[in-house]
Amino acid sequence: MKKLLYIIIPAFVIAAGAIPFACSKKTGGRTDDLPALQPGKTDIDAGSWKPILLTSANEFAVSAPVATNTPEYIAQMNEIKSWQASLTEDEKNMVKYWSAGAILRWNEILRELVAKYNLAPYQNDDGTYPGPNANNPLAYPQFPFANPPYAARAYAYVSAAQYDALVAAHYYKKLYNRPAPYKVNATIKTLIPQSDLPSYPSEDAAVIGAAVEMMKLLFPGDQDFIQQKAEEHKRARIIAGANVRSDLEAGEALGKAVAQKFVTRARGDRAGSAAGTQADWTKLENDCIARGEIPWSSLEIPKRPPMLSAFGKVKTFLFDSLTAVSLRPGPPPLTASAKMKDETEEVYKIIQDDSRDHYRIVHFWADGIGTSTPPGHWDAIAAEDFIKKNYSEVRWARNMALLNMALMDAAIVCWDAKMFYFNPRPSQLNPKIKTLTGVPNFPSYISGHATFSSSAAAILSHIVPERAIAYNEMAREAALSRLYAGIHFRADCEVGLETGKKVGNYAIQRAQNDGAGN
Repeated sequence: MKKLLYIIIPAFVIAAGAIPFACSKKTGGRTDDLPALQPGKTDIDAGSWKPILLTSANEFAVSAPVATNTPEYIAQMNEIKSWQASLTEDEKNMVKYWSAGAILRWNEILRELVAKYNLAPYQNDDGTYPGPNANNPLAYPQFPFANPPYAARAYAYVSAAQYDALVAAHYYKKLYNRPAPYKVNATIKTLIPQSDLPSYPSEDAAVIGAAVEMMKLLFPGDQDFIQQKAEEHKRARIIAGANVRSDLEAGEALGKAVAQKFVTRARGDRAGSAAGTQADWTKLENDCIARGEIPWSSLEIPKRPPMLSAFGKVKTFLFDSLTAVSLRPGPPPLTASAKMKDETEEVYKIIQDDSRDHYRIVHFWADGIGTSTPPGHWDAIAAEDFIKKNYSEVRWARNMALLNMALMDAAIVCWDAKMFYFNPRPSQLNPKIKTLTGVPNFPSYISGHATFSSSAAAILSHIVPERAIAYNEMAREAALSRLYAGIHFRADCEVGLETGKKVGNYAIQRAQNDGAGN
């Protein structure tokens, strides 16, 4: 039997004695009651937008479709009619669910998987801690242990692959211009809003192909679940009269081909060694001591290594590695300085405030174990607003890719700073500080929540400018939640906000030059 952790539960779990509602789990996903996606414009020219990894929109060839008057196509139309002749209530609900949008639904599924794996492992009998193993994903602890940096990476890869797949799909849609089944034959019922967008290759199937290939890599223990969702999604498109089977087959094959470029990148982006080694951890501690500082130390018993000590070396999406290092902020207040003494005292005083508003803020932004993490929380916030904008699938994909690349790169820059300075947590400097959310098992400076949130707020403010004030207020509240919880100093939060915004600005630069407009 695994031993229970002593006193301090890792990675954002609510500590004993904390407010009871703070341990609730959330993925931040909306579920069934959503209207069907009805884009304000088709973005038919999206095949000319700048992709992320593809060298061009037509890098992967898609064969010309058969003509709509051929026996093969007519047989595919009859398949739709056969399904529609005797629809069950479950099938109608399936169509309703997937008609809300492919990007939206697959992002919700991804958040669900992140939440499932966002659990820190118990210690071994010898006091060491096991780590997830991609080569043995079903062994304890199950791969991938989706902590916030790993989660940000998962969101980025899935979103970016889906975007490139849809850019490619739109190139071929415009090239071949095969109309949707309901445009070919008026007797085909349409269970979703009609569109003038050509149906070959299917945009939904391109999203499916990209999502399945990336999620198989990222969540190998859930391949059956992922494939089941893919089959449901494809069947919903046929039942709805939106696509014939060859539309789906071409789109799915294209999405899978595009995803392989991202799989290759992921296998070489250095995330596999992000946990670091004992030698790495010792060096970080010794370097901090050599600077005359008090190093961060795990407050768990037995001590747990710092989470993802080498994540700062993972390959970024929006800028190169030299730029990533240049974004490292200046140092925190010296641990022996009056400034640090004042900041520690401030944390101690703040945690005495047990007002309902403080509890609300701490709880809302906690995003602890069993949740979709801070990056997933921001995906949920974005999705709520994107639903109201009536974006096309390709614009949904582009906007989610921009957001999630910013969140992943923010994680990389943040973890680089955390491990470089190796700064202690407030409760390490003053044991009287009792946190409301446990003590995260990695250094304090800079705040991950602050860095994630301001990077998200920056790019979302560009995409939905009328919501800029709200996004920035949310980012500031997310940062303050960590101060209110007693797990961060004010400098951690303020510098995290500044650093995250710089990362987000790179996403804005990309958005301004990708050909999609705002």
